[in-house]
Amino acid sequence: MHSRNSFFEKFMAVVTWTAAATTIGILLFIVGFICIRGVPYIKPSLFSLNYNSENVSLMPAMISTVIMTALSLLIAAPLGIFAAIYLVEYAKRGNKIVRIIRMTTETLSGIPSIIYGLFGLLFFVTFLHWGFSVLAGAFTLSIMILPLIMRSSEEALKAVSDTYREGSFGLGAGKLRTVFRIILPSAMPGILAGIILSIGRIVGETAALIYTAGTVAKIPTDPMQSARTLSVHMYALSGEGLHINEGYATAAVLLLVVVLINTVSAKIAKRIGGIT
Repeated sequence: MHSRNSFFEKFMAVVTWTAAATTIGILLFIVGFICIRGVPYIKPSLFSLNYNSENVSLMPAMISTVIMTALSLLIAAPLGIFAAIYLVEYAKRGNKIVRIIRMTTETLSGIPSIIYGLFGLLFFVTFLHWGFSVLAGAFTLSIMILPLIMRSSEEALKAVSDTYREGSFGLGAGKLRTVFRIILPSAMPGILAGIILSIGRIVGETAALIYTAGTVAKIPTDPMQSARTLSVHMYALSGEGLHINEGYATAAVLLLVVVLINTVSAKIAKRIGGIT
């Protein structure tokens, strides 16, 4: 019996290390392939503020990506966090409405992005007459990331010990004060983790934005104007077939932007976690 257990443990250890090595190898291969194909073609002209047929600058797309990300989070983050606060702190346990809401959010999490894009095209672009615009794209993306923010915020709030609530109530604090002064700061690192994942999905999204924000390679000066993000810019260049090298360069820059955003967000989350 002992020899069987020892063999099983060694076998599972080999399987675990093999899976880990395979995953890391695939990741390094993808990153290396993008860097090898894209980094040599990164040049100053790609960061010009003006896009034209001779210089397919990625700077307008980069600025549009920042605008799209900020606007989407401005819409989705408050809704997702406050919805999670209601589900955890105010809704009665076993409530049918709570079960319906959770089932709905889990369902929305599994819907392909192209479906969100078609919905945004039919509702925001056509029905509301917003046209292909940054606003239509931001609202579509906010619906996409809302379930992720809700679920991560809900789990972060549940992870806060009930002793925090009992201690706050024992000192005479009300429900609202307890939630916003005690519970929410303690759960903030987990909430920020969900927001970081949402940022990654926004930056890498293409299908939903093609149908809602459009593909105009220009810095938007109005939320009702069309614009393209870095991922859409990369897709457009590769689809045209005329600027493949610049498309790989855009992919390398996009990879760098995602790593930079995740690093900065993680440091912010760590600092807030240390403060709380």
